[in-house]
Parts: sequence; structure tokens; C-alpha cells
Amino acid sequence: MAVSAGSAGSAGPPGPHGAKGANGAANSGSRLSERLTGFAYQLGWKVICRLPQAWASWVFAQAADIAWRRQGPKVQVLEANLRRVLSYRDGSPDVDGKELRTLSRAVLQSYARYWLETFRLPVIPVGRIMSGMHINPEGEAGLFGNLKAGRGVVIALPHMGNFEQAGAWVIHRGAGTFTTVAERLKPESVYEAFVRFREGLGMEVLPLTGGRSPFGTLAQRLRAGKLVCLVSDRDLTESGVTVELFGEPARIAAGPAALAVQTGAALMPVGTWFEGEDWGAHIYEEIPVPSSGTRAEKVAQMSQQLAARFEETIAEHPQDWHMLQRLFVADLDPARLSQPRVPPPRDDSP
Repeated sequence: MAVSAGSAGSAGPPGPHGAKGANGAANSGSRLSERLTGFAYQLGWKVICRLPQAWASWVFAQAADIAWRRQGPKVQVLEANLRRVLSYRDGSPDVDGKELRTLSRAVLQSYARYWLETFRLPVIPVGRIMSGMHINPEGEAGLFGNLKAGRGVVIALPHMGNFEQAGAWVIHRGAGTFTTVAERLKPESVYEAFVRFREGLGMEVLPLTGGRSPFGTLAQRLRAGKLVCLVSDRDLTESGVTVELFGEPARIAAGPAALAVQTGAALMPVGTWFEGEDWGAHIYEEIPVPSSGTRAEKVAQMSQQLAARFEETIAEHPQDWHMLQRLFVADLDPARLSQPRVPPPRDDSP
């Protein structure tokens, strides 16, 4: 799962005059921000799991409300994304401002719950993880039927609900382990903490950047009949594909469809959300590889079908779609909108 928590404290471009002193101050401030961010995440894993849950939940809920009231850049991006969902769902370009603000507040509360549960997941009993998951039986049977038959499966998810909990559920349900990809966050200590956290749950984590492309290793795992899970509703690599999402062009990751085309693995979309104090998930039917067309055409067709499933689950549970980043083409930097590039076939050694 390529986490989209945001690269905190990344250095900006040089100032207009390229002043060495100004750049040095900016870099120093960036390093301080990164150190503080790293400290905050480490504190979360060490302290939050030891606090009474009711108290910790109150603190996170208050933090979410503060962020919502401040209406910062991330919240504005979130509301721009949610406006598309409401407009598409209701069939009208006119979106009620109060409804939009109410929904964005609910999303931030949901996002806060995701982080709280992520910090506490190592101490949540396995029995609670298993009994609290409500999932469609036919989807569960299809997923584990493929794995039992020795066929690899690519699970593709949007940033919804608690996909970390869903990952823990699928491991304890019988998958044993699965391979995922993590965005390399700043500072490096945050990325390393996320890797340790996921590996502690039983996941194999590959870096998205900073090393060899993960595509070849993922393909090898799939050919071996293993499970790969990828959060895919945003293009993080500039190699994604343009699809229609909520009536507008948007960019999503090409990797899930490209892996299915390359390896013959089953591509199965999944939506996750919060269901009261529990968790809900829907595993959709496999998206088949088209029988004709070029590789790029097949990837584009499958990615569009994947976007349609994302659209369906997000429209049903918009309060749990934690998309605080730009993904619609109209909002993206034109420099990122070069010709879509499908990941090349690779067979890298792990």
C-alpha cells in the first residue's frame, strides 16, 4: 500500500534571487520540521497505544476539528475532491456548501480515526481485528479461492477507511503475508517506522522510490501465487493513466492493471470503510484482462474499470475517502501531465 500521508517538511525550491543565506535558512527550517515530524510519529507509536482508548479518541477528534476549522490547503483540496463526488452522486453541478463542509468534517474525523488505529494496531487483539471485519462472503471466497489455487492476486484499493487493519485481517485470515509498496516519506525515520510497523504485522514492504523499481519484484511474487496489495487511487510516480472518475479526467496508478496483464494475476478492487466501531470491506469481482489490444490499451481499459469500482465504493462511503491530495487533471500541475507511460515489463530479482 503506497501510503499517502504526505511528505512532511520537504524543502522548497530556491528563492528568486538564489541567496545562499536564505537557502541555508530554508534548509535549516526544513531539517527542523523533518526532525519534529519524525519525533511526532515515533511518539505516536510509543505513547498512543498506551493511552486509554477513549482519551486518545477524544484527542484525535479534537485535532481533526481544529484542522477542519482552519480550512488549510489540504482541507481545501479535500473539499474540491468531495465536491466532485457530491455533484456526480446527486446529478447536479450545484453542491450545497453546508453539506460539503459537513462531509469534509466527517472525512477528517475518519482520517483521524485511521491514524489513531494505525498507532494502536500493534496492541489491538487479533480476535478483535477478525470479529470486527464485515466483508462480502462472495468476495472473500473469490480472493482466497484464487490464492488456494496458486494464482496470484492484485488487490487495488482507494485511500479509504483503515486499509492497515484490512491488511492485518487478510494476513490472519489465511494469506500468511502479502507484498506492498510504501511511499518514501520524509524524514527517513518516518518511512523506516512505517516499514517496521508493516513488517511487524507480517507484510513485505518495497520502497516506491530510492532504489530499484518494485514492479519486477511484485511480478515475481504474483507469478509465485502470492498476494500483492496496492493503494492505487492516486498517481505517485508520474507513470499513471488518465481515467474518468466522477465525470472528470483523473490520474490513478497504472501498476495494478499492468501487473495483471504482465503476470495473469487476478486484479480485484477492494473498498474499505468504517462501520460503527467495526470495519467494512467489499471485494469486487476480478477485472479480466481484455482478449485483444496492445498492452497499453489493455492497461487503460482495466484501469478505467478499476476507477469505476473506486467510484462506486467512494460514492457509497464518501465520509471515509481520505483524499487530501490532487488527483483530478484539472487540479494537477501541467508539467505532470505528460504522455501516460505504462510500467515496462520487468523481471528484476528480489
